[in-house]
Amino acid sequence: MDQHLPAPRAVTVVQLPDGTFTYTDAAHLPAPQQAPQQIVQHIHQAPPDRTVQRIALGSGVGAGAVAAGVYFGPLLVGVLTAIAANLALLAFLAAVMAWGVVTVVKSINGTDTKAASKSLRRR
Repeated sequence: MDQHLPAPRAVTVVQLPDGTFTYTDAAHLPAPQQAPQQIVQHIHQAPPDRTVQRIALGSGVGAGAVAAGVYFGPLLVGVLTAIAANLALLAFLAAVMAWGVVTVVKSINGTDTKAASKSLRRR
């Protein structure tokens, strides 16, 4: 006879908003809310180039050389970049000024320019 009975349900006592208590079926309760998972991500800067340190430590040089390599390595790169930028700017200015001088000389079209052009044509 017991085989025909339904399986027992989990019954829970719940307090309603008005303060009264009632029985409810656990299968009809909303799922318990879980707090959102917090993801902690650490972003690290790339380590500096250790080539100078390895060479210094491999040859038995002290910590001063290692510190100098770490400090002056990037400083040297910055100085060389600044020098290259200055030289590029000076080369650009020289080219613009040379073009300007050539343009002015051609526009004047004096006797010297005619003589120079004739001598160049003869060659």
